[in-house]
Amino acid sequence: MNPGGPGNHDDRVPPGGTAWKKAAAVAVPALAAVAVMAVAMSEGVLASSFAVSGTAFQVSSGRLTSQGLASYVQVDRSADGTGHPAALLGIGDATLTDLCQSSRVDTPLGQVVFKLTAGGEAGEVTASDLVIDGEDLVGDARFGDVQIGRDASTLDQVPGVRGEAGAFGLQASEVTVSGVRSHAWSATGGNFRLKGLSLKVSLDGPACF
Repeated sequence: MNPGGPGNHDDRVPPGGTAWKKAAAVAVPALAAVAVMAVAMSEGVLASSFAVSGTAFQVSSGRLTSQGLASYVQVDRSADGTGHPAALLGIGDATLTDLCQSSRVDTPLGQVVFKLTAGGEAGEVTASDLVIDGEDLVGDARFGDVQIGRDASTLDQVPGVRGEAGAFGLQASEVTVSGVRSHAWSATGGNFRLKGLSLKVSLDGPACF
């Protein structure tokens, strides 16, 4: 019998080696999902309302500037119906530097870090009609013409970003945030241009922060 024939593949990993077949089983679906999302975002067809994964992810940027900001509180839901309170941040025309997004995912191989970076020496990242559902946002901020406590149903700085009548809202004509760090449930955008895009999936690799 031929030991290298069909039905006799040896999947054992040599010392110091990597189980490439198993790693591919994790990485390929993740890469395909990102590709589909990137195409949908570029065509402006990705809906801002969908079931979130139930795992918050990290977002960081050296600097974020935007013409227009609108925000109010809403509840995101996982596919099982679990609710996650989030501050919806609607950003009009945004420019970001040194963008990083990462999430930790448990797999049969161990914890995998899914990490996407863009910008840096390649140039700034631009986005329009960007909507982020976040748990928190940390950084040094400057707001222009800010309105805090405005009825969420009357927000008008970012087209389409309005909450329910009577809900607390805030908005500003412009915003600049340096040293951005955030944990978010979702992010969608009408148009996203990622210069110097790099996507990595690694076992227990470094996250954004």
